[in-house]
Amino acid sequence: MDFFNYFSNNYSQILEYTVEHVQLVGLAIIISILIGVPLGIYLTTNEDLAGTVLQISSIMMTIPSIALFGIMIPILSTIGQGIGFLPALIALVLYSQLPIIRNTYTGINNVDPNIRDAAKGLGMTTMQRLLKVEIPNAMPLIMAGIRTATVLNIGIGAIAAYIGAGGLGSLINQGISRSNNTMVLVGAVVVSILAILVDYLLKYIEKRFTPKGIKN
Repeated sequence: MDFFNYFSNNYSQILEYTVEHVQLVGLAIIISILIGVPLGIYLTTNEDLAGTVLQISSIMMTIPSIALFGIMIPILSTIGQGIGFLPALIALVLYSQLPIIRNTYTGINNVDPNIRDAAKGLGMTTMQRLLKVEIPNAMPLIMAGIRTATVLNIGIGAIAAYIGAGGLGSLINQGISRSNNTMVLVGAVVVSILAILVDYLLKYIEKRFTPKGIKN
């Protein structure tokens, strides 16, 4: 009962935190896609570099989020951005790279060679093959990486409240500070619901843009 009472009495504040959370994670994912997808595509043409980039991305994933925030505070403090939105955004972009790059790289590499040959036979240029054949066929795997990165970032974004980034983590942080289990529970539940809803939305986008012949 306390859960529902708190939610109904603080609905506007919870909504404000949710909007902040979506803005942070949404911008981070957009930037990550703009970096990770082209990089993953390029790595299919350079196998030696691919191993190095994927290894670095894997190492980045092993760094605890609090530690990464701590590393960036003194670095970004030199430009007056040691805490707040910017370090949280950079951290989320870094954490997103492994699933997006790896899945894009794997998806493009796994396109059936016969399909590529057929595209060449039709006289398609390299860019046309990429946009009309390879990316559409790799779309399920690419979107799986984006979905993984997004759900991961929604969770990590809650921790970013400890460096003043706002979002739903602020609710959890305040609840811990005040020993208010209801606040913590509300924050955790809303984060979970947000992750589920966003994952379903991305799943819909994946189905919408995946060619019918290769849909699961």
